[in-house]
Amino acid sequence: MKNLSVATFGGGCFWCIEAVIQRLKGIESIKSGYSGGFIKNPPYREVCTGRTGHAEVIQVTFDPAIISYHDLIFIFMTSHDPTTLNRQGADAGTQYRSIILYHDPEQKAIAEQVFEEVKPAYPDPIVTELTPFEVFYEAEEDHQNYYNNNQGARYCQIVIDPKIHKLKKMYADKLID
Repeated sequence: MKNLSVATFGGGCFWCIEAVIQRLKGIESIKSGYSGGFIKNPPYREVCTGRTGHAEVIQVTFDPAIISYHDLIFIFMTSHDPTTLNRQGADAGTQYRSIILYHDPEQKAIAEQVFEEVKPAYPDPIVTELTPFEVFYEAEEDHQNYYNNNQGARYCQIVIDPKIHKLKKMYADKLID
């Protein structure tokens, strides 16, 4: 029987982070959604206003015997820009902030370790929010598996495709065949 773990994080549009992380070995399931806000069950149209306090995040169930939390967070931290406050590319607003919602003290400690490891790669300070996980609200169905279902969409071609190509170059050994 597998001993699975859960991780929750976001760095810009959840479509981008989902597309990157779902290509890794050891990922059992992944859901796009919202966390870190102050209203219950927020709909996408409300989160997009930036007034709910939520970030677009993914919640990942993974097998730590195949991919460690450390490697998962390291790949996350190098697949987006953790030095831009409330922005990833053209996506701007608090809903696009870089955030890790840790589920236990060990996840917090590992995330802090990864911050130190990746810091030299960035000229600016890391602004990724590190906060305790409280609740996750799953996004609407049309936001799930977005990249795989919409690869012909302009956003996917311009924004997500380069992230996938970078992932393939940097982490080929960690990818699903």
